[in-house]
Amino acid sequence: MPIRLMVSDVDGTLVDKDKKLTDATIAAVKRLRDAGVAFTVISARPMSGIQPLLEPLGLDEDVGAFNGGIVFRRDGTIVSHHTIDANVARGVIDMAAGEGVDTWVFADDQWFATDGDGPHTASERVSSNQEPAIRDDFADLLDHADKITFVSDDADRLHALYERAHAQYGEQATIAQSQTYYLDVTALAANKGDGVVALARSNGVDLADTAVIGDQHNDLPMLRRAGLPIAMGNAPDDVKAAARKVTRANDEDGVAHAIETIILPTLETPK
Repeated sequence: MPIRLMVSDVDGTLVDKDKKLTDATIAAVKRLRDAGVAFTVISARPMSGIQPLLEPLGLDEDVGAFNGGIVFRRDGTIVSHHTIDANVARGVIDMAAGEGVDTWVFADDQWFATDGDGPHTASERVSSNQEPAIRDDFADLLDHADKITFVSDDADRLHALYERAHAQYGEQATIAQSQTYYLDVTALAANKGDGVVALARSNGVDLADTAVIGDQHNDLPMLRRAGLPIAMGNAPDDVKAAARKVTRANDEDGVAHAIETIILPTLETPK
């Protein structure tokens, strides 16, 4: 079946290592859309971090922030919104106390952080397209938080925290690592599997006719549900194993390469 919709992750996928859209990617997305295939994005980023991408790519379709926790439109209209269960939010914050990890909480369209100069704060300023509000206490935010992220360059420590959090709250929230140094907690419905279902439905496209592309473990839910799952060349081996196709890395215009060599050929009439 020809692909009628492509849904892309953002960081590590659609943008390069400097968090920028390349000219090749912008041009490939335009060719895709001109060929009649819809294109949209789903990301762990907040709305503020996705909105600057929409105009260069000409995206008028619904898009997903917080792994699908918020589905919104280019004009800012919110289509759906799921926040973390308050008991889960308080529980994971308590669990992380004393673990030596930085904590970020996203709520009220703002980014709140324990450290404004942490090792990945500069990168998040670009991804979120905003400055963090620094504080140590998040109690007033935990009954309506969109995402909680724990940050550490100690991969073993962070993965151990993931194992504990997932064991206790994995049936009440989506808990996944969007990078080796990020552990994200979002609402149970805020996962890219349910997110891509919502985006396909909003475009009137069956999942069987939908291609998805991503690079990290939080992309696995959509890779497992879409008709054509594509992994980036920079993805870990287990993410590649969940895909049907593998493209180039994000610093090699992997999305553009996938559009040209994988998606557009599905539209060609067999001879």
